[in-house]
Amino acid sequence: QVRLVESGGGLVQPGGSLRLSCAASGSIFSINDMGWYRQAPGKQRELVARITSGGSTNYADSVKGRFTISRDNAKNTVYLQMNSLKPEDAAVYYCNCVRLGREYWGQGTQVTVSS
Repeated sequence: QVRLVESGGGLVQPGGSLRLSCAASGSIFSINDMGWYRQAPGKQRELVARITSGGSTNYADSVKGRFTISRDNAKNTVYLQMNSLKPEDAAVYYCNCVRLGREYWGQGTQVTVSS
């Protein structure tokens, strides 16, 4: 079992920045991809960014150039630096990882973008 705990969400004004963190614990060996998804009210959960154990990344088109995903394998933590936030970025952000073919999810952290 893998436990994922997110932190760093909150209220930010448009144009502002937030940094999300997700710490993995439990059976953390052999974790492959880690990533961030988000779900806004009335919408489906969507991929924001993913990073492999080797550091390769991919991003949703809507966040390219504004968000950066990174990973500290020694700390078993993945980060999402979010800059130039827009109201449409508001959502619950979920951490995700894949280990031995199984997906794990965190409980989510709320990001609100409003003036």
